[in-house]
Amino acid sequence: MEPAVKIARLMDCVGRVVKGKPDAVRLAVAALLGRGHLLIEDVPGIGKTTLAYSLAKSVSCSFHRVQFTSDLLPSDIIGVTVFNQTTREFEFKEGPIFANIVLADEINRTTPKTQSALLEAMNEGQVTVEKHTRPLPRPFMVIATQNPLEFHGTFPLPESQMDRFIMRIRIGYPERLHEREILRGGGSGETMAMIEPVLTADEVIALQGEAASVRVDGSLVDYILTITEATRQNDKLALGASPRGALFLQKSAKALAFTYGRDYVIPDDIKAVAVPALAHRVVVNARAGYGRRSEDVEDIIRDIVESVETPV
Repeated sequence: MEPAVKIARLMDCVGRVVKGKPDAVRLAVAALLGRGHLLIEDVPGIGKTTLAYSLAKSVSCSFHRVQFTSDLLPSDIIGVTVFNQTTREFEFKEGPIFANIVLADEINRTTPKTQSALLEAMNEGQVTVEKHTRPLPRPFMVIATQNPLEFHGTFPLPESQMDRFIMRIRIGYPERLHEREILRGGGSGETMAMIEPVLTADEVIALQGEAASVRVDGSLVDYILTITEATRQNDKLALGASPRGALFLQKSAKALAFTYGRDYVIPDDIKAVAVPALAHRVVVNARAGYGRRSEDVEDIIRDIVESVETPV
C-alpha cells in the first residue's frame, strides 16, 4: 500500500470522530509522523481528549492513558521498584509510560514535580529509575491535553518541557453543521468504539522514516533560520525559539509535506506549522505590557512570519 493511501486512511479514521476539524487532524498526524510529541490546548469540552484517543486507537500500538491530578506522583507514571517476597528480589513494575502512545490527559492539572517525570522519556525515549536506564517501546509518542493557563487549578508547564513538544495545536469550536452532527449522534462514544486500527507499529515507523527523508531546499533552511532568529530579536518576546525550535519547525514542515504526498517542502508548509511549532517555545516580554495568553503569543508569531520575506 502506498504511503499516501496509508496516511489518508489514518486521517479519515480520526476525522470520522473529530468532525469538521481537518487541519487539527492533519497536524496531529504530522506530529506522529515527525516522531514528535503533541500538546493539545483548548477550553474544556472541545474534543481534546477525543482527538488524542482517536489517533491512538487508529494505530495498532500499545496505549495507556494517565489522568493527571494534583496528587499524582512521578512513580505513578514511570513505575516503581518493589520487593518480591517469593523470589526475595527487587522487581521493577512498569508504569503507564511504557507504551507506544501515552495520553497525558490534563497534564497541567498536576504539579511541576510530576510533570518533570516525562522529560527524559520525551527527549530520549527512555527512563532512568534507581540508576537503571530502561528504553521505551518504538514508536513512542506523548499526546498531552491541557486547559488554558488562565483556568483555575492549573500549573504552567516549565519552558524546558514545553520545548519537548513538536507542536501545540488548538481545535476550536465546531461549525454549526458539524455540531449538529455531534448532537444528533449523541456524542463520540459510540463512534469511538467503532474505530479499528488502520496502521501497525511497524508501518508507523516506516512512515516516520520516509517523512524524515523529505527534502528541504537550502533557501527554505535559511527561511526557517530567519524566522527563528526573528523571534529572538522581537521586542515583544523575552525569550525566542531555541535551536530545537528551529529543528522541530523543519521536522514539522517535512511531516506536513509528507501528509500531502510530497517528498519536498514548500514555503506554505513552513507557514502552516510556524505557529504550532514555535508559539509554545517563546516567552512574552511581560515588562513591555504584552499579554501572556496563548492567543497573544500566536499573534506575535504570525506577525513575525508575515514580516519575513518568503523565498521564491
